[in-house]
This record gives sequence, C-alpha cells and structure tokens, in this order.
Amino acid sequence: MSRQEVIAYCLKCREKRALQNPEPVYTATGTPATRGICPICGRTLFKMGRTEAHASLPKPPHSVHTKEAKHPSEEERNSKLVIVESPAKARTVGRFLGKGYQVEASIGHVRDLLRSRLSVDVEHDFAPTYHVPKEKREVVQRLKKAVRHAQEVYLATDPDREGEAIAWHLMAAAAIPEEIACRVVFHEITDAAVKEAFAHPRSLDMDLVNAQQARRILDRLVGYKISPLLWHKVRSRLSAGRVQSVAVRLVVEREREIQAFIPVEYWSIAAELAKQDTRGLDPRPSFVAKLVKIRGEEVNLKDKPAAQAIVDDLEGALYIVGDVRKFQRQRKPPAPFITSSLQQEAFRHLGFTAKRTMTIAQQLYEGVDLGQGERVGLITYMRTDSTNIAPEAVAQARSYIEKKIGSDFLPEKPLFYKTRAVKAQEAHECIRPTSVWREPDAIRDYLDKDQYRLYQLIWKRFIACQMRPAIYNVTSVDIKAGRLEAGSTVPEGASLQPFLDALPYLFRVTGSTIAFPGFLLVYEEAKDEGGTAEEDAGALPPLEIGEVLDLLQLIPEQHFTQPPPRYTEASLIRELEKHGIGRPSTYAPILSTIQERGYVDRVNRHLIPTELGFLVNDLLVEHFPDIMDIQFTARMEEDLDRIAAGEREWVSVLREFYGPFEQTLQMAEQNMAKVDLTPEETGLVCEQCGSPMVVKFGRYGKFIACSNFPQCRNTKPYVVKTGAKCPECGGDLVERRTRNKRIFYGCANYPQCKFTIWQRPLPDPCPQCGGLLIEFRKGKAKCLRCRQIFKSEVEPEKGTGTFFDLSDR
Repeated sequence: MSRQEVIAYCLKCREKRALQNPEPVYTATGTPATRGICPICGRTLFKMGRTEAHASLPKPPHSVHTKEAKHPSEEERNSKLVIVESPAKARTVGRFLGKGYQVEASIGHVRDLLRSRLSVDVEHDFAPTYHVPKEKREVVQRLKKAVRHAQEVYLATDPDREGEAIAWHLMAAAAIPEEIACRVVFHEITDAAVKEAFAHPRSLDMDLVNAQQARRILDRLVGYKISPLLWHKVRSRLSAGRVQSVAVRLVVEREREIQAFIPVEYWSIAAELAKQDTRGLDPRPSFVAKLVKIRGEEVNLKDKPAAQAIVDDLEGALYIVGDVRKFQRQRKPPAPFITSSLQQEAFRHLGFTAKRTMTIAQQLYEGVDLGQGERVGLITYMRTDSTNIAPEAVAQARSYIEKKIGSDFLPEKPLFYKTRAVKAQEAHECIRPTSVWREPDAIRDYLDKDQYRLYQLIWKRFIACQMRPAIYNVTSVDIKAGRLEAGSTVPEGASLQPFLDALPYLFRVTGSTIAFPGFLLVYEEAKDEGGTAEEDAGALPPLEIGEVLDLLQLIPEQHFTQPPPRYTEASLIRELEKHGIGRPSTYAPILSTIQERGYVDRVNRHLIPTELGFLVNDLLVEHFPDIMDIQFTARMEEDLDRIAAGEREWVSVLREFYGPFEQTLQMAEQNMAKVDLTPEETGLVCEQCGSPMVVKFGRYGKFIACSNFPQCRNTKPYVVKTGAKCPECGGDLVERRTRNKRIFYGCANYPQCKFTIWQRPLPDPCPQCGGLLIEFRKGKAKCLRCRQIFKSEVEPEKGTGTFFDLSDR
C-alpha cells in the first residue's frame, strides 16, 4: 500500500490525515474502501473508494447489508411479521391471515438515492449510495422494532420489479436477517390468493431487483447530468429524463407535422337513391351511395369545376344495381385489460388522466369496505403487461355468462389472448375483477363515483373477453350509372352484364345489421378522437341485380386533407407502448412529469408542446441524439428486461451506456450555446413601480412577476383566461387547479365571488338567451341558464365558433 497514499478525515483531530497501516477492504455491500489508523490520535479511519491495492484483492459476492443488532433469543421470537406497502393493504391482508401475524406498512419506498447529489459512484461499478429519507425514519424504526421480535418476516410488496426492489431495500433499512426473510407475491388481495401466496414463499429475486436498480441509476445519470447543463444554458428548474424527454419529442414532432401540413382540396360525390316501388311514400325511404370509380379509375376530383362537371353528367343518368354481395362478418371481443389499455380506455370512456386512473385502480386493488366493516380487494394488480388469465377466473366468468347472460353467448372453449409485449415481466395476469359475481351495480353504494365507473369498465371488459364474437350481416351493393342513348332500354339476361360494364360511373354502399350481438351486449371499445370511422349505411332495402333506382339528389362535398391528430394521453401511451418505451409502472409518471415541468400543455384533452418544450427538445435532439432516439430508448428497455430475466449483468449494461454518454455530455458542455429566454409579456403594469409584468417560472410552475426584480418583488398568480364571463358578477372566468392538479374554472374575483364549474366555459354567449355556454360532450355546448343543448363548430384552442340549436331534433 506504500505506493499510494490514502487521505481520510479524522473526526477526533478534525483534520485530514494520511492513513497509517492502510488495508484495502470491501464493505458488506461490496463497496471498496481502505481501513487504517490516524497517525496522531490512533483512531481507526475509513476511506471509501477503490485504490490500486484492490486490484489483487478478490471482490466478495454482493449481498444485502444488514446492520448488526442485538436480536432477541429464539424463544423471544414469537411473531410472524408481514410488511406490505400501504396501510389499506395492511388492513385487508391482516384480516385474511388472522392471529399470529403482525402486518405493518412501509408506506412505499424506505430508501432512495440522495437528492442532494448524484449518489452513484460511476468510477466503481456504479455503486449507489442509498439512505433513509427523513420522512421515513420513524417508519423504519417501527419496522426494526417489529423485526427484532419476529420469527419470520414476509415481504409482501407489489408483484413487480419495483415491489421486489422495495423488499430488498426493506431488508437493508430494517435490518432483516436473510435467514428469516421470505418473499410472497399475490396478484389479487383475496382470501384464497393471499393464503396461497403464504403457503409458497420464495427468496428475493435479485435479477428483478437489479433490473429496477439499473433503471433507477440510468434515470439518475441522465437526469442529474443533463439537467444542470440545461440550468446553465437555458433556465433553472428545467429537467431532462431518459424516457420523459423522448415522450416530449413525440409530442413536439407531431405538432411540427401539423404546423407544416398543407391541406389539399378534394371533392366527393354521393347519390341519394330510392327504390322505384317507394314512390308516393312520405317520407320516402332512401340510402346514400358514394361514387368510387369513374371509367375504372379511382375518383380524383381536385376542385369544384371538376366535381360540377361530373354532377352535371350524372343529373340525367340511369342508376342500376350492378352487383349485390351478402356475407357475414365476425368481430372478436377485445383482450382483458393490461395497464396501457386500461389507461387508454379510461381516458376515452371516462375522460380520466393516466395518473387519475392508476390512483383509483390502486384503491380498488387494495380494498374497499363493502358495508361489513371489512375491506375487500375488488381487482387484481393494476401494473401489468400480461393478458394471462388465471384458470379459476376463466371458469368463474364462463359460469357467470351461462347463468346470467345466456348459454348462447358462451363460446365452446375458453378464450385466451396473446400478450403483445415481447417480455411481459411486470406481472403475470391481466387486470380483472377478483370476483365476477361482485356486479358493479350491487356494490355501487359502497364506491364513490369514480371508483364505480372504473370498476364497471374493468368488470365489463373482463366479462366481454370470454363471450362469443359479434356477428354482422353485411350487404355491399355496387350501383352503375351513366346516360342512355335516346330510345335505348335496359337489356335483360346475358346482355345485362356487358351493358353494366359499359356504364362509366360506379357507386358503392355497404350496410350492416347485427345478426348476433355477442360480447357487444356487455362492452364496446371506444375510439380515439380523430380516428376514421367506417362508413355504414345500416340496413339496406332488398335490392336485385339489374334493378333500376330513382335518383333523389346528388351530394357534392368539398373536403380538405387533414393533418395527423394531436396526441391525447391515450394515443401517446399507445405510441410509447408501440415503440417499447417505458413499462406499465412508468406511463402515468411520464405523462404527469412532462405536463408538470411545463413542456406540454393539456388543452381540450390534447397534448400541445409549449415554447419551452420546443426549445428544450431541440437542444437535446441536437446534442444528445442517442438519448433522444426512440429506438435507442426502446433497446435500453429491452436490456432492462434481459437483466430481469437473468440474461445480462446490470453493471455491464450501465457501463456500455455511460461511456458514450459521458463523451456526448462533455461535447454538449463545450458546444451548446447559451439561450437567452425572453420573458413572456403579460400586458400588465406593476401597480407598485410601473414596470411591465412578465411570466416567470418557479418551483410550483408559472407566476407573474415584476420585470424590475429584485428592486421590486411584486408577484401575482398566473391564470389562464377562458374568455368567458362569470354569470354572477361579470368577472373573468379563469382556469384553476385543485390540489390533485384537476382542472376547474372559477371567477377571477374570488373570494368575493365563489362561482366555480368543472366544465370548460366558452367565450360565446348562448344564442338563445345570452347565458353562459359550457362544453357538453364532443361537438356540443350547453347553456347553464336555459339548459338548451347546441351543436357547436368550435375552434379547439379558442373555444369560439358557431352554434346550432338541437332542441327540436
């Protein structure tokens, strides 16, 4: 050791000293250190870190460090300790286990990386420095005390990687000896599932722990290395993230596609037709067919003159049925919910954000009191990417369908679904009700409104996934059109087909009716906003080849090609899942983070990048192309999956990532230009000093401040005006947020005026009575005064437009 002097700080001397008799050692967690003696006072000193002497010292196997403590004797260990994550889960599990078990809650994580520094030793195998946060010290002391009197300790945290990591941290923080620790996993909090899990405990899965640890360290490296660079080059309190920045990039690139989009005009022509034997009926039954081909070519009408020329030619044309095709089409039921599909459908059906969906699902999973003073877990674990279904759950669903819905709706064999994820690691079953016999309406009185709606959605989806497909009777009709020569008639027999082939115009209409509802009796998937819906004319009248039809009117319509739709939370989750970015436990935090950081705004359910979002994204794409690359991020997720499967070693994955990343970071520090952000002007004047007021960013988001800071410290809250006026006092109605970040609208004159409303108010007054209009479902507005409902043509970002009365329709 004489070849390298080791300096350590002596607490007794209060000075740094060169260690006497230095000895290389490894700590219980495998961290390299040097032990020696202070040459002045003789105190034993430690210096963490690797030295040259460690090269010849074999590294001990990595294990969970448990602090030595005085434990009671075997006779004094008389309890079985169970540690779960939440108090609600603790009460439910404790009731199932009964006497002899003490159930405690860790209330989430008990250890984490230090917030004040990187806490990752990149030079020594990325060794993390964990600590117990101040707010968790009391919890840890309580758990330590319980552990000292426990004969066995069951770690019953959630059944995913994060739950496995929490169990590992609990062993270290609460000093749980390995010989008495057991890991139990259950995917639903029911009596049978809990007892089955406790009958088959296992040891801690370090592959899952290391996968989660690698994810945490990766995110810390990216966040703590890039964010300070953004603070220096752009503005304080900015952040970058391995996954969140890629999500922002998707939103930014979609917005740029929309901005660059040039609409192209085109026209369509449809014909409203009727059977000749309906003449004299009022109203006359009719159907609409669309022009699809002209002389064998696809319709391509680019302007009004081109469309009008075709309309003029069709005005005096003959319309005759050319072909009738009848067939049946099946529509299969959707797979049971996984995390991403639940978040998407809850957004489409219920308008829930991903964060709100997961919060409510957590409540349903942990248990709800159903009136008997006992909590019951209503759904299985909600962070999963697997569509597997337990055999007993399939049998239960089939029994319910047969008894309550009808045997006609029960398929001959159980239905199973293939998991879309290449490696579904997060859990081993879909999201489903713990008992299908617990019908939503039967327990409605014990749930709040949101819990009931989400439980009903999960229950219906699961029942539907085990039902027979829906069957449609489909009729597709081709109608030929063209002018007849003077004196000619429609031929019959073998001459009909050559006559039809010679007609230049082909119209087509497709209609369908439900022959058998199947799973649609219970559940139907919602569609994304902006999605293209199939045109269906419904039931068509009986038509025969060669039948001549009456033209009631031609319908030429002008159209413009549309840009791709903006992302909603649902469609962005689907895009992230499609590219393999993120995992079930990360979707909701990703969406919350990019909005809370001010990179993306949520306007009328759509995600729109802010000016700051554009700026930060462009800087990161330019200087950190790998981090911002979608495929690179997806490959990193695959590597984490391989770590969880035991196929890769976590340190080597981090080493492969960090080498190129460090070089890129150094180049960015040298080459990234400093950006001078011009404060956003508000048009307001400071009433204290007369200077302009500008928008600034603080710890809690935007606020308005005097531009003469620090000489003048006048500030005001930042509000988003809706353009609507308060119906009670005439003040501005502004956007506000609850403590849970839920948006509502209130009067700017609060607290003098306490008018509030959940629905977004529209700037235009009611066209009938002048009252306040609010958004009411898609494409409609409702007046708060006269209660009339109007169809609206509203500009999405401005909320203004034209309204049409629907009261008599």
